[in-house]
Amino acid sequence: MVDQARALKMADRIKVIVAKTLERGVKDPRMGFVTITDVRVTGDLQHASIFYTVYGSDEERRDTAAALKSATGMIRSEVGKNITARLTPSLEFIPDGIPENAAAIDRLLQEARELDRSTQNLATGATYAGDEDPYVKPRVIGDEDDED
Repeated sequence: MVDQARALKMADRIKVIVAKTLERGVKDPRMGFVTITDVRVTGDLQHASIFYTVYGSDEERRDTAAALKSATGMIRSEVGKNITARLTPSLEFIPDGIPENAAAIDRLLQEARELDRSTQNLATGATYAGDEDPYVKPRVIGDEDDED
């Protein structure tokens, strides 16, 4: 049976435990500035996917990924000590794409602003292609019919 509320509570608890363990317990020199962004636990509480971001260059990201992979066992044992579950879930560290997605969105917004500016510049000096008022006007019955 899947208990989503319990899985969410466990995910929150694992997020805190992993963050504290990375802050205090992992002494790997390859470890960069890591932020745990999200944790998702399967419904049977057997597997936890831990999403993280690393501040720095691509090389620092690769080094941090290697450091996390080598520290997974130690982190899992810390999680096992600090949660109240019969079995300790397996851990998987997944780099989160938030910074790359944010950069892509910023680039698209800047492109849209530039297109809006160019459209606005074209519109300022534009004139109508036809008459200013292209709509057909209703005929006005004038004095011509009243002469009888």
